[in-house]
Amino acid sequence: MHSSSRLKILSFGAGAIGTYIGGSLALAGHEVVFVEQPVIVDDLRTTGLSLDLHIDSRRGEKGIFNIQVPAVSFEPSLKSALAHGSFDVCLFALKSFDTKPAIEGLREFAIQLPPILCLQNGVDNEPAVASVLGPEKVIYGTVTSAVGRQAAGYIILEKLRGLGIAAGHPMSETLVSALDNALLNARLYHNAADMKWSKMLTNLIANASSAILDMTAAQIFSHPDLFQMEIRMLREALAVMKAQSIKVVDLPGTPVRALAWGTRLPGFISRPFMSKAIGGGRGGKMPSFHIDLRAGRGKSEVDYLNGAVVRAGKKLGISTPVNQTLTDTLLALTRGELGMDVYAHQPEKLLALIPAK
Repeated sequence: MHSSSRLKILSFGAGAIGTYIGGSLALAGHEVVFVEQPVIVDDLRTTGLSLDLHIDSRRGEKGIFNIQVPAVSFEPSLKSALAHGSFDVCLFALKSFDTKPAIEGLREFAIQLPPILCLQNGVDNEPAVASVLGPEKVIYGTVTSAVGRQAAGYIILEKLRGLGIAAGHPMSETLVSALDNALLNARLYHNAADMKWSKMLTNLIANASSAILDMTAAQIFSHPDLFQMEIRMLREALAVMKAQSIKVVDLPGTPVRALAWGTRLPGFISRPFMSKAIGGGRGGKMPSFHIDLRAGRGKSEVDYLNGAVVRAGKKLGISTPVNQTLTDTLLALTRGELGMDVYAHQPEKLLALIPAK
């Protein structure tokens, strides 16, 4: 390992999370190498990274930072990146649907690669990486800060919360210290499953329904029957967690336990405070499933979030009809099996698909 005061970090991609975390670590004096597509690398070597962190008052009056070569490096392939020498850790923050093809590309470099810090949504990515590279090469992580991407290497910090890192790996505490010193608000969690499933609860809310209905989270929560559908969806996930002895834990800047508690209250009590919490967390931004669907990417993370609840429920004998309906419907839209306007702004059509309790 390199000096504890200066880590050598490899980031897979200069997307929103990779740029925010890798760039913040570079600002703190760590060595960071990004692997990106060749055409993007050419641009980044010219423009560098741009981080708009003005909402973090600890950054001082400047708030916007441009990081140029050689403070950071950009490489068009993993092979050329590894020519920089040994690394302490990799940042892995791809969309869940890109995990499998990405890790297949890592297989031939397994011996050279350092531990991989997985910062993706869902609960299936770390096991997938471990199946190819070995469990000793995986560190469970999660990000609760909201980051917007303007272009490759150019991000805006929209909501400062923090990062969670699971304990148990030799690098865990070193990483928490480095990330925290880089003003990323890192926290150590002693149970990886508690951390990852708790984050997934926050990702489930008004995500699939927003994409299917082409409605904002605020519109969904203002509709009494859609709100009850969301509560049923969360209760299914909580039942699956309970059956696995997975606890709900608060995450950096994210009171997940209050969210879980809200599912037990009568709707007239829970809806106002949950609507405010969800709306305040997202602002006017549409959730990720909606963005992916409307961008025509032909892929959706719904199978790795709601779908993960369904799969775990089947193994445990727990019924998950709401998560099943949301998963199946959004995947049909994503694959083009249904037209985009089939359910758009038509809550009753979606509600009619869900079996009664």
